Amino acid sequence: MESLSRRRALALGSGAALGTAGILAGAAGADAARARADGPESAGNWQRLVVVTANVGRDHRDERERAIRDVRHAVSIDGELAAPLVGWQEIGEGDDDGKEAGFIRKHFGSSFHNLFVGDKVAGHVPISVPRTFNVVDRRVTFAHGGKADVSPHRVITEAVLELAADPQVRFVFANTHYVAGAWNGKNDPAEAWRIKMWRRHFRKHRDDVLKHWHDKGYPVIWTGDVNRSPMPLLVPKKENRAFPRGIDQIAWLPGTNGTELRLKRTASVPMHVDGHDARVAVMQIRRG
Repeated sequence: MESLSRRRALALGSGAALGTAGILAGAAGADAARARADGPESAGNWQRLVVVTANVGRDHRDERERAIRDVRHAVSIDGELAAPLVGWQEIGEGDDDGKEAGFIRKHFGSSFHNLFVGDKVAGHVPISVPRTFNVVDRRVTFAHGGKADVSPHRVITEAVLELAADPQVRFVFANTHYVAGAWNGKNDPAEAWRIKMWRRHFRKHRDDVLKHWHDKGYPVIWTGDVNRSPMPLLVPKKENRAFPRGIDQIAWLPGTNGTELRLKRTASVPMHVDGHDARVAVMQIRRG
């Protein structure tokens, strides 16, 4: 693993973590006031969509439950807790005591669809979907195999979601975690393998996920730890990134099915586990 200081610098990129979840909640409240001031469009057609990418990590294992709980409490608006759409990474990866999956089930319970939690193939990158959305379909795209003492296999988890209040609003949410060490500037015996697998993962992400769903008309929101900063755009001139730098990313590719997305603001939540802080994109979604 990279040192804590370098990993933290890569994870945060040019953004700065807000000191506490309470500060984040206050900022979200200000955003809500701005949204109300926007007029009937924001109060009517546009629906709030809070997206979080959260790498739990493994350095300070006693902080894992706190980290997962803080992700659940990332945004409160007008005293009401928002239900985030979360892409998780490193769940049970290197510390497979089963507790992280249990913490997700505990804090993201019956009010969420917790997809791939505990799954033998895709359990490292599960997804938590608030029940304001219906899960229409789900699948796993295999990125590449693992290598002993270097990296586990890598996959991309995907879910087709529809807004329960308006089923014509549909999009795809995808989550993933790229191999570490390919772009950290340090040489090791597995360096060539890491770079080859990272590039293979990039192609799978671009062609088998973004292009696959975009060809069907869906907009795609994706989250992940990409272990490269800055990361090249998967779809130049079309893909949007919530954060210009940092290895923890939230991005979206517009679709053609009439579902519209827009970004209102970004923030972060301290995780206290290792160099990662959870990153937050407060977005809006509607049928155009």
